[in-house]
Amino acid sequence: MAIAISKGRLTPARLATVIVALFVLLLLFSAVAIAVGSERIPVETILRIVWSDVFGGSVEATTEQRVIISDIRLPRVLMAILVGGALSVAGASYQALLRNPLADPYILGVSTGAALGAIAATVFAESLPVGRPVAAFIGAVLAIMTVYFLGQGRQRASTERLILAGVITNTFLSSVVIFLLTAASGSRLRSVFSWLIGDLNGEMRLLPIVAVFIMTGIAIIYVNARSLNLMMTGEDEARALGVEVERVKVIVYLASSLITGAAVAASGVIGFVGLVIPHAIRLAGGSDNRIVVPASALVGAVFLLLADTVARTVIAPRELHIGVITAVVGAPIFVYLLRRAS
Repeated sequence: MAIAISKGRLTPARLATVIVALFVLLLLFSAVAIAVGSERIPVETILRIVWSDVFGGSVEATTEQRVIISDIRLPRVLMAILVGGALSVAGASYQALLRNPLADPYILGVSTGAALGAIAATVFAESLPVGRPVAAFIGAVLAIMTVYFLGQGRQRASTERLILAGVITNTFLSSVVIFLLTAASGSRLRSVFSWLIGDLNGEMRLLPIVAVFIMTGIAIIYVNARSLNLMMTGEDEARALGVEVERVKVIVYLASSLITGAAVAASGVIGFVGLVIPHAIRLAGGSDNRIVVPASALVGAVFLLLADTVARTVIAPRELHIGVITAVVGAPIFVYLLRRAS
């Protein structure tokens, strides 16, 4: 099942309109996410606290209100934006490279490889703030390399073989992760279990590092968006048009692994975001990656914000893991895509 190629022409006005509209939507849902919670805080107080955090100055608010907004809700919203955007863009990249809407970091095993690397960093380099994102990136790269090795046929890797290799790799790495958690005797590694199934309420000290990794990776992928468009028509055709196919593939795979690793290091394994969002965007607006990539970043951020808000409030004061919400939405869509493929 290949991705259909959009023939619509991209104009600067169309791109600007799409990005501005999605950015306004993101700001709106960010405000809602900050305002909603088990503790009710007046909107005016929330605005003053956020203004004080961004621009400085004093504000009339209780210590409890400042802690809730500045130390809990606002960092969590920022993390949701980064992670949602990263997973969606990574999914869009894998789908473009493999020309298959079933490809995403979770199904290909990249997220699980990143999780395994992050667990290793938790055990051996917990004191290093950059240790977990770097180890997760290494795990993601090794996972995608394994998928490519297993997916190689006699001539070149086919899309179907790569997807199947990803499922096999994901299953194996998940078994390794479960074994490590089962064999763990200390509370440090056991606490990783909660993080693994999706948790945006983790270590906020990672936020600046994760932001740099994700924004850098997304920028690299966007720079190569035109080459991805040509490659989606076929690698031979892209070569004939002057695209350095192997170079672009390496760059985009590495950039996608970088942002996946950073997202997993921050929030654990959150499935289906990279599958659902890019596919929906392509259905709605075509397959031009110059629109799909930035739109995936913004819509993915909105989607994860909504999922996190539901996870925080649906059984308040208790919380669901965000991975549960994304799975409830994503699993039926995955089944639908499988039925279309057959």
